[in-house]
Amino acid sequence: MLGTASGDTSVPAHRAAQADPAHHAADAAHHAADPADHARGPAHHAAGLAHHARGPARHQPGRSAHRNGRRHPRAVVAPASLSIGSAAVSAAVPPGFVGLSMEYRGFAALAGTDPKAVDPVFEQLLRDISPDQSGVLRIGGDSSDWSWYPVPHMAQPPGVKYDLTPALLGSMRAVAGAVNTRLILGLNLEADSPRIAAAEADAMVSRIGAGSIDALELGNEPELYGSFGWYKSPTTGLQVPGRPRGYDFAGYQSDFTRFARSLPAAPLAGPSSGGPEFLANLGSFLASEPKVRLATVHAYPLKHCTRSQVVTMADLLSNEASHGLAETIAPYEAAAAAHGVPLRIDEMNAVSCGGYRGVSGAYGSALWMLDTLFEMAKLGINGINIHTVPKTINEILGPSFTGGHWQIKVHPEFYGMVMFAQAAPPGSRLLAVSGAPQAGVKVWATQSTDNKIRVVLINKNVDGSLIVHLEMTGESGPASVEQLLAPGVDATTGITLGGQTFGSETSTGLLAGPPDTSTLLPAGGTFSVTLPAASATLLTLPAG
Repeated sequence: MLGTASGDTSVPAHRAAQADPAHHAADAAHHAADPADHARGPAHHAAGLAHHARGPARHQPGRSAHRNGRRHPRAVVAPASLSIGSAAVSAAVPPGFVGLSMEYRGFAALAGTDPKAVDPVFEQLLRDISPDQSGVLRIGGDSSDWSWYPVPHMAQPPGVKYDLTPALLGSMRAVAGAVNTRLILGLNLEADSPRIAAAEADAMVSRIGAGSIDALELGNEPELYGSFGWYKSPTTGLQVPGRPRGYDFAGYQSDFTRFARSLPAAPLAGPSSGGPEFLANLGSFLASEPKVRLATVHAYPLKHCTRSQVVTMADLLSNEASHGLAETIAPYEAAAAAHGVPLRIDEMNAVSCGGYRGVSGAYGSALWMLDTLFEMAKLGINGINIHTVPKTINEILGPSFTGGHWQIKVHPEFYGMVMFAQAAPPGSRLLAVSGAPQAGVKVWATQSTDNKIRVVLINKNVDGSLIVHLEMTGESGPASVEQLLAPGVDATTGITLGGQTFGSETSTGLLAGPPDTSTLLPAGGTFSVTLPAASATLLTLPAG
C-alpha cells in the first residue's frame, strides 16, 4: 500500500482479511480488537515486510491547547484573501472519476444476487457519486485471488473460498446497465492457473457483456504473494503462500504475460499494486504488456497493522495525508502517461489493515476524502475507487435487507465523495488559486464545460470559524452556498450536506430533508465566506 511518511514511502499493500466478510463476526467490536489479527497470514511482520507507521501529526489543525485539563481559547485568526484565476491547472476531470471498490462478497451484500431484483438503493448511491455520467465500479480486491468460476472436471484450489455464479454475474450486468457503470473485475492470479483465469474472464465477458467491462484486473497486490498465506495447510496447520518466498516483479511479469495469452480479447488492468518496489517497474511493465489499457495502483495514507500503530484524526487531517499521498502517486501517473495508458487508483481509503475505529468511520474522514480527491484530480489521473467492506471498520455503505426492503447505512466518507462529484462535473478543470489561506484551510476551484465556476473551501480546524475573502474579478451576481457540516470531526451521525442527510439509514439513496438554499453576494467582486470549524463550503457561481 502506498502511504505517506517522512522520507519513506516503502510501505507494501495491505492484505487484510477485511476482504472476506465471511471471516468477520457481525459484531463490529470484533473488528476493533486488533486489525493485525485479520491480516493475511499469521504474522505479517515476520514475513519481512517493512510497515512504516506514520508518527504523531506535526500539526493538528486548529486544536486549542490543553494544559492540566484546562482548555485555552484559540487565538483569533485574521481573514485570508485569495483570488480565483481563469487559468486551468489540470486536465479535464474524466467521467467516472469517483467510484467505489469492493470485494465479490461485498458486491453480493450490496446489490444482491438476483439479477431481477437488484438493490435500488445501492444503484442510486452509485448515481450520487457519478451523476449524469458513466461511472466506474471496481469489484475484486483480495477476493480476486480467493474466487473462481468453477471449471468442469477441476478440483477447487485450496486457496479458493468463493464461487462466482451466473446469478452474481447477472447482478453485475443489471447494475452496470441500470446506472451506466463500467466494471473493473478481478481475476485469480494467485491460483497460478491460466485455465481458471480464462474461465472467469470468459464467463464475465459472455454474461456481463464486453461493453460493460472497463478492464479485467489480474490478481491483487502480487507483491505479497510470497509473504502472506493463501490458505492454511490441512495437515500442518501452517499458512501456505501462493508463491515462493522471494517472489519479485520479474516473477510477476512472467506470470502476467503467461496468463494474458489465455484471456479473451478484453482490456486488462494492472499491476494492482501498492508496493513501491513493484511500482518502480510500472513503465517497463506497460511497455511489455500491450493488452494493459489501465494502470492500477492502491493507496492508503495511514496504517494500523499492529496494536502499537496509533492513528489519530490529526494524522488524517494533516496535509501529508492528502497532498503528501498525491505526491507519492505523481511518479506513477507520469510513467503511465509516457506510455499512453491512464492511471487509476482503484483501491483507496484512509487507513489500511482494516481501518481504525474513531478515525475511519468518523466525520473528519469526509473532509480528508474531499481534499484528497481534489489533490488526485490535479494530478490528472483517470480516477479513484474508494474501498468499502461491509461489516468492518472500513465500511462506507452498510446494506441490510429486511421485510423485503433494502436499506443502506451511509458513512461519513461518502458525503465527501458526493460533494466532490457536485463540485467537479465531468470535463471540469481546476483553476489557479492565488494567495495563502489560513493553516488548516484548503481551497479548490473548478470551471465546468458550461462555464460555471465552483469553489470548495475546506476548514480542517476543529474549533473556531474562519473568514476567507475570495476575489472573483467580474463577478457581481449571487453564488449559491452549500455546506458539509457535522457536530465535530469525531461525529458519526448528524452529518448534513446542504442541510440534507442520508440519516441513520436510507431506503432511497437520496439525501433527504429540506435543503439549505442560501446565497452569498459579492462586494466589489469579492465574496466573504465564513467557514465553520470542521466544514466544507461549496460556492457555485452562475455561468458568466
